[in-house]
Amino acid sequence: MSMTYRGAGVDADEGDRLVERIKPHARRTLRPEVLAGIGGFGGLVKVPTDRYREPVLVSGTDGVGTKLKVAFLTGVHDTVGIDLVAMCVNDILVSGAEPLFFLDYFATGKLESGVAEKVVAGIAEGCVRAGCALIGGETAELPGFYADGEYDLAGFAVGVVDKPAIIDGTGIVPGDRIVGVASNGLHSNGYSLARKVLLEKAGLALDATLPGTDRTVAAELLRPTHIYVKLVQALLGKVALHGLAHITGGGLPGNLPRPFPIGTRAVVDGRSWRRPEVFEAIARLGPVEPAEMFHAFNMGLGLCLVLPEGDVRTAIDAAAAHGFEAWEIGRVEASSEAEPDAVIASM
Repeated sequence: MSMTYRGAGVDADEGDRLVERIKPHARRTLRPEVLAGIGGFGGLVKVPTDRYREPVLVSGTDGVGTKLKVAFLTGVHDTVGIDLVAMCVNDILVSGAEPLFFLDYFATGKLESGVAEKVVAGIAEGCVRAGCALIGGETAELPGFYADGEYDLAGFAVGVVDKPAIIDGTGIVPGDRIVGVASNGLHSNGYSLARKVLLEKAGLALDATLPGTDRTVAAELLRPTHIYVKLVQALLGKVALHGLAHITGGGLPGNLPRPFPIGTRAVVDGRSWRRPEVFEAIARLGPVEPAEMFHAFNMGLGLCLVLPEGDVRTAIDAAAAHGFEAWEIGRVEASSEAEPDAVIASM
């Protein structure tokens, strides 16, 4: 009996069915610059030179990490795609870039087009929220490489910014203020520790109520990452954005100082914003020390803006208009240290 690709575990017909199922989702995201998207060997997108005199392309790539484990356990697959887009576009956003297009990589041991479609639908929703086009990607069926029912995700975003408008932190000076914009809980970082504490050590079931909240553990852990593109675009030209930081792995200490120039540091009041209850639950049930919490998690802030004192109110009001809480959380000070850092008081 002759061997077949399907007999080896790869169902090409299922892959073809998936392509047809995701085309409507991709169409939701199209931009005028897209010349060719889903279905070709490569996506074609023209640079919008009508709006950018010195266009610079900004790229970023990321994944969702072990948050996917929660999706596998719950069978909820329609939100991790939003996380994937968010982690990529928020990274390129901090340069002042407008996201143009997005590609994804979906890999699994046995392709189930229904599950994959839900993931891609989430990716398309994330692209709609970010204003970028989903122009293609790769679906890989790798028998024996992944456990049954599991998959991995990676994403790739490209944006554009005018060279004179790049936000690179060089304008940050002592006396500037720091505005923190609320996260939607854990976002997509620290899940190895969060799962260890909540699911293993505390023994909480995914359908149990998370202590201190009215939500289940699963609902809390699957809250999708906020996408801040439209907020930042609304602020450009209205306030002087001297620096931006996406608060991801490494938390405030690892991310806030990244755009800061030598000779400056961030001084943050850890009591100045509202922290989602999930962080209190993890800290208490671990227990996890405050310094470790701030290193592993965003602690309730997904984006930080560095700007002059006179622009603080405008930034906070703009955040509210886009559905985000925001607070003045600290200031920029002069520093004699060799590298910029973030000092967090009252953790």
